[in-house]
Amino acid sequence: MNTVSPILTSAFDLTTVILISSLIVLSVLSLCFIFHLRLKSKSLTYLQGFNSLWTVRFLLVLFIFFWCIIELFRLPFFRRKYLYPLSPSLGITQQANLCKIHVILSLGFFEPAFLLTLLFLLNASIRKKTPNDGWAVTFVFSTCLPLGIIQGLLIYFNPLEHRVPSLLRQTFVILEDDSVLCAYPFLNSVVFAAFAAAYCAWLLFSCWKVLSLVINKGLRIRIYTLGSVVLVALPLQVVSLAFTVLWSPEADIYGVVSLVVFFCAFFCAVAGEGILVIKPVSDALAAGGNCCMWPTCRQDSLPAEEEKMEETVAMVDIEKGVVQG
Repeated sequence: MNTVSPILTSAFDLTTVILISSLIVLSVLSLCFIFHLRLKSKSLTYLQGFNSLWTVRFLLVLFIFFWCIIELFRLPFFRRKYLYPLSPSLGITQQANLCKIHVILSLGFFEPAFLLTLLFLLNASIRKKTPNDGWAVTFVFSTCLPLGIIQGLLIYFNPLEHRVPSLLRQTFVILEDDSVLCAYPFLNSVVFAAFAAAYCAWLLFSCWKVLSLVINKGLRIRIYTLGSVVLVALPLQVVSLAFTVLWSPEADIYGVVSLVVFFCAFFCAVAGEGILVIKPVSDALAAGGNCCMWPTCRQDSLPAEEEKMEETVAMVDIEKGVVQG
């Protein structure tokens, strides 16, 4: 069996840290967009209709942000360089517990939560009446909490612990230098795969419904992009999780497969924030800016401005680009 290469492991971890840092910056930028639109809508009544789902978008960004934090705890490089100086008592037992918490919160809560929030925003686009924010919170938590509980039970109270080979149920591996490498247990990956299969079917159906109603070319491109990214990345993530059982975390190839698992979730998060948060909010603010300029325009230029306004509004948000019955 190949032993892990310190240089290669550090390279994998450093790549992951850089990507997580960029996603955190994107999340902060998304929050700035959300709250800027929120404040603008208080003074501009025209923007209030575009601000109706700000809480749901905030939840999407928040789940992605916490997923990033949990992924950082998985990395030996991050624990050694940033956590250990803050907490010198961080020993092998504590690091092993972080690996267990990572599996529960990453595969069992935060990633499913931001994927379900993404799906809720997409489904809200075909409703004539904007759904209540409380329903979004109920929908996400009622789905993710049982999933997280199942993941936790498999980690701490696994009835098959003595019947399943250790390679299929290990959550961590201790190296000779007392470093702790996190792993993905097989049964936990199976639970996530079942969620991913149901989710992909639901997302595919939702995209088909929205595309059957959307009349704007730009909006159709957004939906195609979002659906394609998630429907390719999520199955690839499941396949990569399945491949992790073939090698021990000490093997270099395991680091490559783990990086692919991370990449898949990373692209889903970036697509969700870019298409469902930043782009709609920026279009709404642009539309609001055009609206504010109307009183200073000459009366004979109003028809042209109205036509331009209609084109801008059509690109504001997915829910504004469907045919109303």
